[in-house]
Amino acid sequence: MNNFSLAIHGGAGTLLKSQISQDQEKAYHEALNDALQAGYYVLKNAGEALEAVQVAVTHLEDSPLFNAGKGSVYTNEGKHELEASLMCGKSGQAGAVAGIETVRNPIALCRKILIDDEVVFLFGSGAEEYAREHDQLTVDPSYFATDFRKQQLQKAKEQGGRAILDHDSERKFGTVGAVAMDQHGNLAAGTSTGGLTNKKYGRVGDSSVIGSGCFADNQTCAISATGYGEYFLRNVTAHEISSLMKYANYELQKAADTVIHDQLKPMGGEGGVICVDARGNIVFSFNSEGMYRGSVDASGKIDTAIYG
Repeated sequence: MNNFSLAIHGGAGTLLKSQISQDQEKAYHEALNDALQAGYYVLKNAGEALEAVQVAVTHLEDSPLFNAGKGSVYTNEGKHELEASLMCGKSGQAGAVAGIETVRNPIALCRKILIDDEVVFLFGSGAEEYAREHDQLTVDPSYFATDFRKQQLQKAKEQGGRAILDHDSERKFGTVGAVAMDQHGNLAAGTSTGGLTNKKYGRVGDSSVIGSGCFADNQTCAISATGYGEYFLRNVTAHEISSLMKYANYELQKAADTVIHDQLKPMGGEGGVICVDARGNIVFSFNSEGMYRGSVDASGKIDTAIYG
């Protein structure tokens, strides 16, 4: 069997063991494990990295534990506005969406857009129309709702109305994502999120922006980011890591650490990335206290972790 690998994340931030119950911790590990198992099955059977990434992210979108798909946070208007992106390292094709309110799995819509040469990034009602025309599964917006997210919105408004990152005043970024290398040596990356609690003005973060929250290039690596989106946008974080490998001959870990720790952190940019290079090496880099994360290799060995 040829080499392959898959890594996923479910967000980063101030994740302290003292603030998560044993039952909650178990649930997160199980959700990460299920997503990895699903992606592993695709790769084990010689499936494409793109398919493995989509399948893994779909599992995370379907879990109410993460701020993506079901369980997404509320905007200031009490709505859900989802965003996602997907990129193929072999072809350079990409698909991205933002302002999604009725598409159950934004990452699946990204896959449809990726293979369409006429579009790359669709927003709002246009993206919704495209989804309907391409037989994407749509749901009533209430599908995304959870009591926990409603409470978050109410608390945010009580605390002055500013958008918050996740989980009350603690800094957590509930984005989900996956990166993979398949048996053919091809790379792919995908990212999906519900954004910020109480966000206004149609705010869009890095998760749907190719080069910031998601990037893949067979010559270098595949990357999915989670963090304070504005900083990841300003620094074109995912592409920056790839560029350090491509033009400065950095190894993946050094490239990721340089951007996450030396570039973003001094600016106040908190979060992290999951990456896989053209040899299937998996790297995690984050400057927050924790990141929901996991990986699986060709042997089927699964590792999941939460804390730093």
